Amino acid sequence: MAYRSSYDAPFRSSVTPWVARFLFANTAVFLVALLLGRTSLGPTVLDLLILDRDRLLVRPWTPITYAFTHAEVLHFLFNMLGLFFLGPPLEDRWGGRAFVRFYLVAALGGAIFSLFIPGGVLGASAAINGLLLAWALIWPEAQVYFFGVIPIKVKWIALGSVVLSLMNAAGGGGGGVAHLAHLGGFAAAFLYLKSPWAPSDWGEVPARAGAKKKKKNPIAAWVGKKRSAAQPAPTATVTPHPSSPTRRSERDLLDDVDRILDKISAQGLGSLTDDERRRLDEVSRRYRTN
Repeated sequence: MAYRSSYDAPFRSSVTPWVARFLFANTAVFLVALLLGRTSLGPTVLDLLILDRDRLLVRPWTPITYAFTHAEVLHFLFNMLGLFFLGPPLEDRWGGRAFVRFYLVAALGGAIFSLFIPGGVLGASAAINGLLLAWALIWPEAQVYFFGVIPIKVKWIALGSVVLSLMNAAGGGGGGVAHLAHLGGFAAAFLYLKSPWAPSDWGEVPARAGAKKKKKNPIAAWVGKKRSAAQPAPTATVTPHPSSPTRRSERDLLDDVDRILDKISAQGLGSLTDDERRRLDEVSRRYRTN
């Protein structure tokens, strides 16, 4: 499947840092399990990583490790393709830390729903479904071309996936697929994105000037009393006049940031020029330093 490059988000020609780390972790676990599969260690490695409700208390790490474990080639490839295509634009938009939190929340949602499933559960499908739901909420009109020919909007893909998972879970259908885990990924992603802890719309991009708290420049009170030579004189910090060059420069800079943020809101991060990106980085560094 291929994605149309004209959606309102930056199209990445290469993976972002945390997507690359997740791809590496999944690949490493898959290759180790594959290479050891014909030895006595193969089943043992998978057994230590998969999620099994009956052994959760003795293996409390499995609600995370199950999402990095695959036993079948097609299952592994399909999930990694989803991570490769869906992950970078979200990490670009939210930043690395927010992306990691969201990914793990979706995976944990799948783990919670998996507690209703007997036997072992493994795979990154719940986390990938969380990424799909985020796309459906942020870029619902983005089109995916299956086999490079059939255009389908992301919102319909997400809706169809939810409906199919519901039908299979309610009907007891499985065929080895943990449909409840898929639903857990969707549910956790939706609730998290609607919660106060959801990733910021524009990640680490500085907030608008009107929403920032103005820093106070205290003016030391002048004490009209004679001070001895041993007593240091008070230091006064004078706030620049609104018409001074310093204040005008800062005001112009914040106005420029507002203009750039309006452009992001209307056209997406991919519409920014190199100079505009540098300006945002400059302002971000300046306010972090302050």
